[in-house]
Amino acid sequence: MNTAQQTARVGLFFLLGLALTWVTWETLSDGKLFKQTGYSLVAGFDNLKELKQGDEVRMAGVKIGSVERTRLAGRRAEAVLRIDPGVKIASDATATIVMAGLIGTNYIGLDLGTPGAPVLTDGAELRTKITPDINAIMTELGNLGQKLEGALGSITTTVNGDGKNPGLFQKLDRLVTDNSTKIDTTMTNLASATEKINKGEGTLGKLLNDSKLHDELVATVSEIKGAATDAKSFVADAQTLVNQVKSGKGTLGALIFDETAGNDLKVVTRNLRDISDKIAKGEGTLGKLLTDDSLYLSAQSTLKKADSAIDSLGDSGPITAVGAAAKVLF
Repeated sequence: MNTAQQTARVGLFFLLGLALTWVTWETLSDGKLFKQTGYSLVAGFDNLKELKQGDEVRMAGVKIGSVERTRLAGRRAEAVLRIDPGVKIASDATATIVMAGLIGTNYIGLDLGTPGAPVLTDGAELRTKITPDINAIMTELGNLGQKLEGALGSITTTVNGDGKNPGLFQKLDRLVTDNSTKIDTTMTNLASATEKINKGEGTLGKLLNDSKLHDELVATVSEIKGAATDAKSFVADAQTLVNQVKSGKGTLGALIFDETAGNDLKVVTRNLRDISDKIAKGEGTLGKLLTDDSLYLSAQSTLKKADSAIDSLGDSGPITAVGAAAKVLF
C-alpha cells in the first residue's frame, strides 16, 4: 500500500468522523447548531415524569418547539420551553405531559385555547394540568387487584367455610338434612292438594273444573265492571253539575254565584221576617185574626146567627125568609 492510498483512507475516516459528529450534534441540539431562535415559556408541574431536555412540544399534535431545559423551582419542577417564533399561543392554553407510548418518550401537549384570547409573550408561564402517568395507573391497578383478591377470598370463605365455621353449602346441606321430614310432609301435602284440585274438590278445584261456576264468576265480574261504569258515569254527571253550578248556570248556580239573585233572596228573607214579626205582634188583619180573641168570638157569633137564619128559611116564603135572615144577621 503506497502513501497516497493511506492518506486517502485517513482523510475518508476523518470525514466520516466529522459526519458522525455532525449527526450526533444535530440530534442532541434538536437540529439547531447555533443559538436557538423563538421565545421561551415556563410550565410548572409537581412531577415532570421523565421529561427531559430536547423532548418535543406539540400543539394539536403538531410540533411547535422543544424542551430547552428542566429545573427545580422551590417545591415544583419547571420545564423551560423553546417555542418557534411563528407560533402564537393563547394565554388560556393548557399544557400537559403526554406519554407517546408504553416505551416512548414523553412530550408537552398544548391545547389551542380560546379564540381571541391574549397571546403569551417571552418568559410567560403556561397553565398546566396534571394527568396520571403509567406508573400511577399500574400502581392503582395493583391495588385494585389486591382488593379483588381479598374480596374473592372472602366469597370463597363464605361459600366453603374456613374449618372453624361452616360455609354456605354446608349450612344448606345441614338445613335440608335437619328438615327432611318436614320437607317430605310438605311435598306430600302439596301432592294431595293438587290431586284434590284436579278432581274438582274444594273451592279452587270447582273453580278450575266446573264450567258453570266459571261462567257465574265471569258474569259477576261483568256486573262489577258494569257497576263501575255506571259509577263513573254518575261521577261524571255529578262533576258536570258541579261545573255548571261553579259557572253560575241554572237556578242553584245563580243562587250561589249570582250576586243580584243573592241580594234578592236576602230581601225576600228580610220581608218574610218582618211579616212574621208583625203577625206575632198582632199587627194587620192576619195578625189580629191570629192574636185577638174578640175577632174570633165575633166570627163565631156571626156563624151561629147564619146557622139560625138558614134553619128559618125552610119555614118562610122567599120574602119572609130574606127579612128573617136580615133580622137575625143584623
